[in-house]
Parts: sequence; structure tokens; C-alpha cells
Amino acid sequence: MSEKRRKRPERELHEGVKPIEALGAAKGKIHYGGQAVIEGVMMRGPRKVAVAVRLPDGKIDVHCEEFVSLSRKSRILRLPVIRGGLTLIESLALGIKALNFSASVAMEAEAEAEAEAKAAESATVDGGGESGAAATNGPSVDGGSTPVISESVGLGPAADGEARKLARDDWKTKAALTGTMIAAFGLGILFFFYIPLVLSDQLTRWLGSDSSILFNAIDGVIRVVFFLVYIWGISQWREMRRVFEYHGAEHKTIFCHEAEEELTPANAQKYTTRHPRCGTSFLLIVMVVSILVFMLTGRPQVIAHRLMRLLLIPVIAGVSYEIMKLSALHGETRWARAISAPGMWLQGITTKQPSDAQIEIAIAALEAARAGDDAVAEAVAGEGETDGCDAR
Repeated sequence: MSEKRRKRPERELHEGVKPIEALGAAKGKIHYGGQAVIEGVMMRGPRKVAVAVRLPDGKIDVHCEEFVSLSRKSRILRLPVIRGGLTLIESLALGIKALNFSASVAMEAEAEAEAEAKAAESATVDGGGESGAAATNGPSVDGGSTPVISESVGLGPAADGEARKLARDDWKTKAALTGTMIAAFGLGILFFFYIPLVLSDQLTRWLGSDSSILFNAIDGVIRVVFFLVYIWGISQWREMRRVFEYHGAEHKTIFCHEAEEELTPANAQKYTTRHPRCGTSFLLIVMVVSILVFMLTGRPQVIAHRLMRLLLIPVIAGVSYEIMKLSALHGETRWARAISAPGMWLQGITTKQPSDAQIEIAIAALEAARAGDDAVAEAVAGEGETDGCDAR
């Protein structure tokens, strides 16, 4: 990177990133998106999805599988608005799968640690002199040493130990993870759709107004407030801070790749943790767009009308996606900066400064996702536009 580029303010670095069409069409480049997971990062390219997770012994477990978006298989699915709804659905599916994988790795690591502790305790009782060795071998999670990467195909079980295979195949673990995801989805509908509707109905009745515009405006404001309070609330959770640090590592790594620099922690650390194509920004745009779309549908009178709003989510996501694409394409204009500013501000909460070891994880995931992509001379419209972090 030139000396002039290094001296550019951080704001210019993240606001001046070109969207995938502008850069890819000109130089044959492919941009990538991703998501933070438990002690790791997921990266998605046009042909692969990779998840890298830090193991307790300091190694990085990388799992990669082939994934081609449906938008590459059908011109209709690449049409404006439609591609945005599809991207949301695919990002959610991949994000849940990556989170399930990272959670099962964490459970396995905890189970193995308990087994090793029991073995060490047993060895001590039997007079062995090796007690505690398992707990002290290997670097710490943030040790910063060069990782040893174990790779396997698919976001499923890795064939590196009977204990890990049994743990990951355990139906109780899978059932618990699936149940957690279903419960989270249900709570999301309850807090971000149903409760705001009930409160809006009560407030408009109290105000003595039958205006559908006022009803939907109040409903939208309540949902935005709930969303911001939710983001702030989880940011106070200490364990969640590490996820936000990996989120920052993901953004820094993508910036480094887009700047054509060598992927190293030192190079990536120079960049901001706030990215204009972040899923957090996307969700905020979705919240605002939903207010305008729901105003066109009037005031819901029965349960069926309220459920119909859920069916409009892909449409709202599609419109929001096009707005984000335009703001990224015209990032230097005032209106584009005005649109992206709230989302960039919100990323001050959802991203944190990562350590070098966390950036190593993001780099490992990106390198696995982009393996073989240097030979691809076309950018894929509709993929990698958002980093998937939260929209997923």
C-alpha cells in the first residue's frame, strides 16, 4: 500500500470501498462476505462457504463446503428486489448452519476438557506424574502464534477423533441447538412484530385515531427502538463481546483483501471495523423500509392481516438490498453517506477491536473460501453484497 493510502483517514477507507459490480466488472475481482460465530468466523464466496474456529489447544479448525447461490442458476432470481429476498434467505440458512457448527465445536471442546481433567485426576490418584499436562499444553486462545489448520469438507463432523465424531453425532446436542434456533426465531417474531403491533393498537386507540399512517409510524418506531435496545443489551453481555470482536476481525480482513494487501494480522489491523456492506446496516435499513411498505398495506384488522406482514419480509429485504447496493455504488455522495451513516454508527456497538489471533481466524476462513477463486474472472452479482453477519 502506498504511503499516501496509509495516511488516508479511516472514514475514507471504509466509505470508499466499491461494490462488487463496480470493482468486479472492471478488474475481474470477487468480493466476499461473512459472519462472526462462536470463537470463529464464517466467510462466503461465490463457490464456497468456510468456517474457521479456534480450538482450545490454539489450532484452527477450518471446515469448507461448496455452495452456489440459486441466483447463479436463474436469471429471474437475479432480478432486482428478488435477488435481495433470496440473499436474505440464503444468508440466514448459512448463518444458522455456521453457528450450529461453531456451537458443536465449543461443546466438544468443553466435553474433551472435562474428560482430560478427569483423566489427569485419575492419573494423579494412581501415582502418575503427568497431571495437569493437558491443561497447559498448547498456546492460549489469543496466543497469536501461527495456527495449525485441520481441514475437512462440509460443515459437518470432522474425522479427527472418535470422541469428536460421537459428540457431533449426538442427537441430543443437535436437538438442543435446533431448539435454541427455533426459540430465538419465535422470540424475534414476538418482540419485533407482534408486541409492537399490540402496543401500536393500544396507543392509537388511546389517541383516538383510526389513521393507518399514524398506526404504522408508531409500529415502526417501536420496532426500531426494540431493535436498538436489543443490540445495546446483548453488547453488555461479556461473552457476546468476543463475538463482536470476531465481527470486527471479519470486517478488517475483508477490507485488507479488497485493498489487495497480503492477508496478515498486521495489515488487517490498519483498517476500520465498520464496513458499509455489513448485515447490521442492512437490518437497520430493513427496519426503516418496513415502515414505508407497511403503510401501503393499511392497518391490520385481523390476525390474517398481521400474518401477511411476515410474508412481506422477503419483499422488504429485496427493496432494502437495492438501497444498500445503490448507497455503496455512490458512496461518495451526500445522500449515500446519509443512508449508510446510521448503520455505520450502529456498528460501533456490534463490532469491537479484535486481537491478532482473532484476525488469524478470519484470514483462515477467507483463504479457505477463496481457494481457487483467483482463476475466476467474473464477479458474481448478488453475492457478497452484505457480509451476512446479522442478516443472516
